Amino acid sequence: MQLGINLGYWGAGMDGDNLAVAQEADRLGYAVCWAAEAYGSDAATVLSWVAAKTERIDVGSAIFQIPARQPAMTAMTAATLDSLSGGRFRLGLGVSGPQVSEGWYGVKFDKPLSRTREYVEIVRKAMSRERLSHEGEHWTLPLPGGPGKPIKLTVHPTREHIPLYVAAIGPKNLEQTGEIADGALLIFPSAENLEDTAIKYLRAGREKAGKTLDGFDVCPTLPLALGDNIAALADTFRPYTALYVGGMGSRKQNFYNQLAQRMGYEKEAAEIQDKYLSGDKQGAAAAVPHDLIDKTTLLGSVDRIADRMKAYAAAGVTTLTLAPAGFTLDERLASLRAGTEALERAGLA
Repeated sequence: MQLGINLGYWGAGMDGDNLAVAQEADRLGYAVCWAAEAYGSDAATVLSWVAAKTERIDVGSAIFQIPARQPAMTAMTAATLDSLSGGRFRLGLGVSGPQVSEGWYGVKFDKPLSRTREYVEIVRKAMSRERLSHEGEHWTLPLPGGPGKPIKLTVHPTREHIPLYVAAIGPKNLEQTGEIADGALLIFPSAENLEDTAIKYLRAGREKAGKTLDGFDVCPTLPLALGDNIAALADTFRPYTALYVGGMGSRKQNFYNQLAQRMGYEKEAAEIQDKYLSGDKQGAAAAVPHDLIDKTTLLGSVDRIADRMKAYAAAGVTTLTLAPAGFTLDERLASLRAGTEALERAGLA
């Protein structure tokens, strides 16, 4: 099992620290550094900056939002980043959520599965440097009856095949991801529940494509925090968990809330969402079960984290992406180094 690092969103006041974290991950031998985007910093600019300041670590989008870019533009960006980084780019895609898609981009959040499938098909075709033509439900290239003609990408990516990941949570999306992608980006993964909440659906998608999970990258992100007081460490992640389970998306379309329910927290997920959407964010955070936080983070000593890493590897994780916690740069770097040490103690390095 390899380790990755997730820098999250840029522009939150820790940009210099984020670069230092990425450079330390590069020095320690982490496999990939991911950057996110929502409605602030864009991931492509961040990744180009990180790639220019590192030497070996891959850089990946977790995620490029599908409603933000036409698929051909995403292919151009991926090819450019792969070329500039010397073949170190990984393309992660996702549909975002209804609030961001419709409120920020003005793109109707409908038929996310067919939209993702079609988007991936166009991106792959463009990156392969075929002349681009496509007739589908969501995109038609070139537009009929006009001056457009099939065009071929002029940039030559360093690699013939740029790894493509899809952020997936729901069963149908996970199955499709297994069918059409090279890897899956997961959030709030519990090693104990991973088979039932993700792996079995990814496996079904691979089988549909005539493949197995061999070579497919199962890549969840987990916060990591060092310390002796597990309860206190877990409490620091209450607002984070409450935000996703309670406040991401609408009441009817909150994929994280649905995931918590599938993990066995039906009553708790409903309470968190009710309180969060009514404006009681503190109450929502207090309603998050300790066990849910502990199962979806890496908390405690290096040895305890190593044991958890063994469980994730046994559950089928191939790249474990860490979000190292800390109020200072030194604390974040210590968490990062602890990840490497834990991987070695687990015998997974």
